[in-house]
Amino acid sequence: MFANRKIENIEQEVMEAVSLARKQQPLLNAMVSFMEVDEAISEAKNSNGKMAGLPIVLKDNVLTKGVRTTGSVQILDNYIGAYDATITKKLKDAGAVIIGKSALDGLGMGGTGTNCHTGFVHNPYDLNRMAGGSSVGSAVLVASGAVAFAIGSDTGDSVRKPASFVGIVGVKPTYGRISRYGIIPYASSLDHVGYFTRSVEDAALALEVLAGRDDKDMTSSTREVEDYLANLNGDLRGKKIGILKNVIDAIKKDQTLALFNELIEKCVNAGATVHMINMDQTRLQACLPVYYIIANSEATANHSNLDGVRFGMQEWGDSLEELMTNSRTKGFSFLLRKRFVIGSYSLADENQDLLLRKAQKVRRLLVEDYKTALSDIDVLIAPASGDVAPLLTDTSADQLSARYLIAENHMVLGNFSGYPSMTIPMGKIDGLPIGINITAKPFEEQVMFDIALGMENLTGCKNMTAEVNV
Repeated sequence: MFANRKIENIEQEVMEAVSLARKQQPLLNAMVSFMEVDEAISEAKNSNGKMAGLPIVLKDNVLTKGVRTTGSVQILDNYIGAYDATITKKLKDAGAVIIGKSALDGLGMGGTGTNCHTGFVHNPYDLNRMAGGSSVGSAVLVASGAVAFAIGSDTGDSVRKPASFVGIVGVKPTYGRISRYGIIPYASSLDHVGYFTRSVEDAALALEVLAGRDDKDMTSSTREVEDYLANLNGDLRGKKIGILKNVIDAIKKDQTLALFNELIEKCVNAGATVHMINMDQTRLQACLPVYYIIANSEATANHSNLDGVRFGMQEWGDSLEELMTNSRTKGFSFLLRKRFVIGSYSLADENQDLLLRKAQKVRRLLVEDYKTALSDIDVLIAPASGDVAPLLTDTSADQLSARYLIAENHMVLGNFSGYPSMTIPMGKIDGLPIGINITAKPFEEQVMFDIALGMENLTGCKNMTAEVNV
């Protein structure tokens, strides 16, 4: 934990983090690059900030001035940031020491940690398993004990799903609560800055550092930043907790349901009331296709400038068109090229009404359903996943079945709506972590943190780290 803790020997703390991350790298492959820390250590020693001396990691889609930022794609392999992202500056101002950049699925597109330009990232609890994605490196580094805080980004569940798979806290605040200026985008209407910690208290403090209006990001909120840590209260008495029944009905694994039901029973005994919430089943089954159409369309538009001419590495051709084609073909993985094809198809004039605009309409219906579901309760909860982290070799999941669509993809509702949503550890199944997702109304992060703290106290799943034999 770093909340309410003063780091006495900053240099030792930072160098131990760097050393551990380096030792773990051959096994976990969670880092893209390490940064020089001497100057940051000196500045941290003179800082009175809320993170003074805390070693941290940024996802490698966060710009850092003068430092290589790749977005985990070959086309940006040698890109050097011209300025600091707003969150980079905020973290530096708070006294944090950035030790490096973490691996991600290319441009944030992917949920497995197997589409990284630097290779597969491994789960610290079982090196043969995935750790989710796309913010996989940041999640793994927090779970392995290398750092206590790391930045991610969440467009579908890219912070919250990895947090579940590696037994830590993953937070996606309300859309606009944290500035996205200086973040390499994926899908602008869905992208959120998120982050990882190992406790709810740390998560509350971190939002105080990161949140706030930024005139460089016109989607950022003008709301005042609350004292989330000082106001934190884990008393569950009188709290109204909704359970998304559609997700529960879709989960096959008995052990997941047993852990969830055990936690619910403890919440009731602690004074909370529980309410079963049903959403429209047919519309929920549309979550993944709606997400793919909107996200891939926006990604195609956002990254059209990565063509070897305006930005990115250049692969020569006999004409301008051939140069751009060669640069994008070599510069992007097969998965990214496939997503750009989907996006281009959806954006074509003759397809927009049938695909993109229809997906946007269904998104609005889903958000209205979500708003109704939360109207009479404080939070809506469900297991973050139906099962523990899959094996790296697992390609058997039927991703188009109705059961899979709802159990594994319901957290995208937090991105469709922009509502605050977080995952905390719920327990372990055969030694592997699994989490619970908690979503609140817009800008009610305090309510979300309070209930998360109450649940954390009940499970005892706090400050968990995996043992990595290095």
